[in-house]
Amino acid sequence: MLTKKPTEQARFIAKAGRKLKDHIFSIQSGLHRGGGRGKGEELSMAQVQMVMVVQASTDATISHLAEKLKVSPPSASCMVDRLVEKGVLLRERSEQDRRKVVVRLSDSAAEHAGQMETAVLAAFLDLVEKVGPETAEKWCEVLERIEQVLAADISGGGRNKE
Repeated sequence: MLTKKPTEQARFIAKAGRKLKDHIFSIQSGLHRGGGRGKGEELSMAQVQMVMVVQASTDATISHLAEKLKVSPPSASCMVDRLVEKGVLLRERSEQDRRKVVVRLSDSAAEHAGQMETAVLAAFLDLVEKVGPETAEKWCEVLERIEQVLAADISGGGRNKE
């Protein structure tokens, strides 16, 4: 394989990343349509992303959700309201700080989110098996390095040139 110029590498990485994201979104879309919530209502991909952020958080507040989803707090609040109406999310008082309102998954949504997470993990396991152990190991090494660079960028507040 010929060595590509940095611009070509960046283009290839972006394209492959989009394909991977689209693959995962298609799995999530297939699972969230009409399943696991009782009412059979579909969720938008933005709503699915919110559900996943709430699932990954122990005490999700509106400001936390807004920050993670890169939306304004009023937008996050409106989305939470819609998901509360659908029976997907619950607004509750924090057990640690009764003044604070936290957002949690309803029991049925938590079960459905768990199924979605299992399906996504199965898709990655399938990819790992298809690419083989050596490529999977390299993939892990590359992603570990990417995590390091991104963490340094976040803590350093700018671009990391290494």
